[in-house]
Amino acid sequence: MSESGDSRTKRSPKALVVKALLLILIISAVLAAAGYAAFRLSPWPSAMIIRRAFDEEGSRVSQALEKHLPADVSAALNQLYDETDDESLDVFYPSTIEGSVKTLPTIVWVHGGAWISGSKDHIANYLRILAGKGYTVVGVDYSLAPAGTYPTPVRQVLEALAYLQKNAERLHVNRSRIILAGDSAGAQIAAQTANVITVPSYAEEVGVEPSINRSQLRGVILYCGPYDISQARHIGYFGAFVQTILWSYSGTKDFMNDPHFVEGSVINYITPDFPPTFISAGNGDPLMPQSRAFADVLSRHGVYVDSLFFPNNYTPAIPHEYQFNLDSDAGKLALERSVKFLSGL
Repeated sequence: MSESGDSRTKRSPKALVVKALLLILIISAVLAAAGYAAFRLSPWPSAMIIRRAFDEEGSRVSQALEKHLPADVSAALNQLYDETDDESLDVFYPSTIEGSVKTLPTIVWVHGGAWISGSKDHIANYLRILAGKGYTVVGVDYSLAPAGTYPTPVRQVLEALAYLQKNAERLHVNRSRIILAGDSAGAQIAAQTANVITVPSYAEEVGVEPSINRSQLRGVILYCGPYDISQARHIGYFGAFVQTILWSYSGTKDFMNDPHFVEGSVINYITPDFPPTFISAGNGDPLMPQSRAFADVLSRHGVYVDSLFFPNNYTPAIPHEYQFNLDSDAGKLALERSVKFLSGL
């Protein structure tokens, strides 16, 4: 019997390479389509990219502040104020009152990060520096978007204030001298929280309950914040960024037409009862016009406003979140002006 050859068609190496390339192209196309759908159907992919970049910058800024730290500041870290969402706060105060029940005027600072990133850890060194000026200073963490949508951070800051009231002596908090502060998105949260405390009808509209009285809230410090969501623009690269963060925070892609989210534009709900306010932004900050507009609205309502702005042609241009750079003249001036404002409350 003669031997028969293999009846299967033998493929040349070239054919195998072509087949592999086709398979790679098909897989790449499927992944690209899935990625495109993910970015179109959910804010999560873009939000996570932004969060990573912002968190890296927050860590860098924190490290740069280490050389400015005072030596005589103590801390009570990671105080759990919201057991439901596992959120905590840090408290800093001069070491000279350690072990006593002495209380000091208390600054409650809400960190920035476009509502989708950031941490109390990133601002901890700056808060230590403020505490070294003779204050109790609190850094509050809150649930980040897209998981924590509006108005969760406002509710949580109010819960943090309630926690501080209950633990005032232990944490050296002066219940009758509270100052709300914030930077960037944290400034918006702080301003909205202040208005909730100030205006009962606004609190009801937002759907949260004040945890302290207006008389306890002595002032507000706001850096580089957005106060009018209707001014969001969806043009170019920055527009895509704004689209992502507001979609994430509002919980809806059509956030401009969300009747509940519009309450976040706190500039439209101000009354003469809003607390005395220090407000600032750099001339190179895209959000500077919002800070100026908010300062103008407060002033028109008769609210005491102390502002720090810079000429439009100031060089080099002062960027967003400039106040954390204590190696710059502008950052040093901002800290000096903040402390001066605090001393008058």
